[in-house]
Amino acid sequence: MGSVVSPTAKELVTRSNRLGADPRNTNFAGGNTSSKGLGKDPVSGKNIPLVWVKGSGGDLGTLTEQGLAVLQLDRVRQLVDVYPGLDREDEMVGAFDYCAHGKGGAAPSIDTAMHALVDADHVDHLHPDSGIAIATAVDGKDLTTKIFGSKVVWVPWRRPGFQLGLDIAEIKEKNPDAIGCILGGHGITAWGDTSSECEKNSLWIIHTAEKYIKAHGKKAPFGPVIAGFKPLAPAPRRARAAALAPLIRGLASTDRRMVGHFTDAPEVLDFLSRKKHGELARLGTSCPDHFLRTKVRPMVLDLPPTAALDVVVARLKKLHESYRAAYTRYYEKHKDADSPEMRGADPLIVLVPGVGMFSYGADKKTARVAGEFYINAINVMRGAEALSTYRPISEREKFRIEYWALEEAKLQRLPKPSSHATKVAFVTGAASGIGKAIAQRLAKDGALVVIADLDESKAQEVAAEIGSSDVALGIGMDVRNEQAVTDALNRAVLAFGGVDIVVNNAGVSLSKSLLETTEADWDFQHDIMAKGSFLVSRESARILMDQGMGGDIVYISSKNSVFAGPNNIAYSATKADQAHQVRLLAVELGEYGIRVNGINPDGVVRGSGIFAAGWGANRAKTYGVNEEDLGRFYAQRTILKQEVVPESIADAVSVLTGADLRLTTGAHIPVDSGVAAAFLR
Repeated sequence: MGSVVSPTAKELVTRSNRLGADPRNTNFAGGNTSSKGLGKDPVSGKNIPLVWVKGSGGDLGTLTEQGLAVLQLDRVRQLVDVYPGLDREDEMVGAFDYCAHGKGGAAPSIDTAMHALVDADHVDHLHPDSGIAIATAVDGKDLTTKIFGSKVVWVPWRRPGFQLGLDIAEIKEKNPDAIGCILGGHGITAWGDTSSECEKNSLWIIHTAEKYIKAHGKKAPFGPVIAGFKPLAPAPRRARAAALAPLIRGLASTDRRMVGHFTDAPEVLDFLSRKKHGELARLGTSCPDHFLRTKVRPMVLDLPPTAALDVVVARLKKLHESYRAAYTRYYEKHKDADSPEMRGADPLIVLVPGVGMFSYGADKKTARVAGEFYINAINVMRGAEALSTYRPISEREKFRIEYWALEEAKLQRLPKPSSHATKVAFVTGAASGIGKAIAQRLAKDGALVVIADLDESKAQEVAAEIGSSDVALGIGMDVRNEQAVTDALNRAVLAFGGVDIVVNNAGVSLSKSLLETTEADWDFQHDIMAKGSFLVSRESARILMDQGMGGDIVYISSKNSVFAGPNNIAYSATKADQAHQVRLLAVELGEYGIRVNGINPDGVVRGSGIFAAGWGANRAKTYGVNEEDLGRFYAQRTILKQEVVPESIADAVSVLTGADLRLTTGAHIPVDSGVAAAFLR
């Protein structure tokens, strides 16, 4: 189709990427751009006017030609003649499908009308913090004239759609000197005869607003610092955040499980230290992109950062009850017969003075972006308050967008989540062998994974193989060290909000007879597997209990926990210790909905870190076979005659931590291809 090779489309993508690369210009996935030009109609062979516009849901910074919707311009403009009016403008979105040029391409966004109907070859619609600051000021119309003169026109708030496109087209026609407009409560739109002129005009509006706010704005728009509300020092601040993160995630997941993100960015800490932060937070955000990701307002702790932890915990629980009640009232007040069901009453943004911001979403990226959007909102409020008074759009208008049928349709089109979506897995000894396979499998199942290993560089390598920091995190950790375990789990909860699955996999083995086993050999293996598993389970149990969402602890034990193999006393004894920890913890943690189970592998040679470290050679010598034949030797002594590989253990972990065995706890699953002597009795 024409859009793939069109120089107009290529130029549009380049402009969009430049604009989207600078967060001062627009938020992630916010705004849209367009260009008009000629393209060949394969039916007539003639060149016809087309409009290329960023499709629904795309991001300007990463936009490609495949992310553009391509429409026949004349057909889009003919829709004006059949437009049924404001009360039925949503119907026009479906009509865009009948204006498409060729097949493929992105779905047209709600803003397509704005781009097609405005009489300019190139149009940018953006959400810059500086522009929205003017758009949300109580005297935004007057400020627009004062700052920009006749070059930029004020457009009163109107929900995005066909009518807004008509309004801006009319404003462009009636104001020939204008290069763009400020959309009340929303953002900016600029235009130009060439792509470079349009971009120049967009940046001029943004930078002019920035300069004006800086030159004429109040120095402390959020008011003075509240006594006792200054940010904590970095170390105690992160410690307090880690202590609160599991509880807050649990509160935010009351209706549906969420993934979390934490930031203590300077903008957040300064805002929360100032006198006006409470009243401004209650007003909520304004730009549709903002509140769709953050809800209409955040939940704000009203205690100083030095308050005792137990006092803070109790207060957060009370505030959460109040937030849910208020959100329910908001929904009930504004809903009508056609409104979708309430999507949950929990906050997506939780602000803790002196500590930072916790944000939530269905995945890490969504949670992180929600936090970024609220920082955008803080910047907007700062700019508006610096020049005037911040006044967002009304709650009624927010509700009309939040529960818009078009937004609901988008949500209904989302793919079914994977089995482990929204779950955070913490896997020890995960930089190689069985642990690596487990981490890879859980990530494939949709979980976020923390690769915890003694070798931090290898842990980070495995995390990078799995995906970005929104999917996997590599951490160095010695399971024998209590503080190291605590620090690693703190990093995990700050990265992803909490922990749901803990896999005690870290292990080592020295194959020696009783008389050859030294005290150091014994302590070395017990410290890593028995003590290490205990420390990891204890510290992760605190997190799981604070979250109040249940969870899974899985021990990678061994056939040797029940089978008396030769020349293996220290390893086998410590595996028996792990096996009994499973039973003990299953009983103790069951009341919290935490399942504890074990897996008993055997004969995992290929890809095993333990065997690669010399264990294989020792076991081969014990059994009188060549080391390269050890895997086959183990397989031939089993009932199924199949070799066990790391992926076999990973499969078992996936099943144990999924929904199908949700009523199973205190169990040990053999993954040994069938060793009758190790049958559980």
